[in-house]
Amino acid sequence: MPSEPPVGPSCWRGPDLDESQWVRPLDDGVIAEVVALAERCDLANPDALATPFGTAGDEDLSTVPESLRSLAAAVRHDLLDGLGFTVLTGLPVADLDRQTTAAVYLTLGRLIGGLRSQNAAGHLLGHVRNVGADPALPTTRIYQTDRRQTFHTDSCDAVGLLCLAPSIEGGESLLASVEAAYRAMAQQDPALAARLFDPVPTDRRGEVPAGERPWFEIPVLNWFDGRLTAMYQRQYIDSARRFDEAPCPDPEHVAALDLFDTIVNDPTLHLSVRFEPGDMQFVNNHALLHDRTGFVDDPERPRHLLRLWLTLPNGRKLPETFTQRYGSITVGDRGGIFGPETLLSVSI
Repeated sequence: MPSEPPVGPSCWRGPDLDESQWVRPLDDGVIAEVVALAERCDLANPDALATPFGTAGDEDLSTVPESLRSLAAAVRHDLLDGLGFTVLTGLPVADLDRQTTAAVYLTLGRLIGGLRSQNAAGHLLGHVRNVGADPALPTTRIYQTDRRQTFHTDSCDAVGLLCLAPSIEGGESLLASVEAAYRAMAQQDPALAARLFDPVPTDRRGEVPAGERPWFEIPVLNWFDGRLTAMYQRQYIDSARRFDEAPCPDPEHVAALDLFDTIVNDPTLHLSVRFEPGDMQFVNNHALLHDRTGFVDDPERPRHLLRLWLTLPNGRKLPETFTQRYGSITVGDRGGIFGPETLLSVSI
């Protein structure tokens, strides 16, 4: 653990932020250029889509308009050297068909970084919506329900969400700074804060790579290369107890997790964001935790978001322990979920 709580641009409290600090409106020119570039997006070739622009074949970065390259660089800066997140607004999803919308989003993702598989089925484009999955089942991914999630990280450098249709009630995106949460906890109870640097078992929820255990053991917080990095999903830590072989967190570890949850759930620490159609949020999974409140669907048009998992070409260095979940810690080629027979695909 760090000798002193770190302080950087991504160390913030939600109420202290102004919307102008994290919103990037898209102008008509940029929208027209990304829609035109998306016409080159071959949705039937997921292996090519998984390769970022400028690294293979005819996808030459020099053919991408400067405005889009600048936008992608600005998003990466926001994620890695800024607040740790950004929201792009103004994409006219109501005027675009689903295929074009998907192509635009995948294209932006490939400009920002590399697309990663979001589950053992190999989906490069995720669909976040209530499909009626049972939240009580240990293999259910909570984003497939209408229930409140919990503050967590995803298994990739950055996660993106594009709102196609919001809910009629609830469904807000919640963001919390890992640095701010740790700083608050270290001041309140240094002994419990130290326990967050001990490995804890986390359930893979049935998505098990070949040769691996159905759980992995990584500390909630890692202090490495001068950075505080998080890997956290409390529900999956709790459900790992279903495995007899998985170590059970002792009472002090449980108390540390409880206090950490209390801190990040405090409205004076986290930020609440309400999505409108066309909003695109990108979040650094190492610097921030994200969550979603429970929601009520519009029966005529249920809440629906598209999701991307990204690896960043200039991302931070990660400790070796992340190989358990990421498969590799090589910058620009890490993260995602892969099962024994994973084949990349794009579902529109």
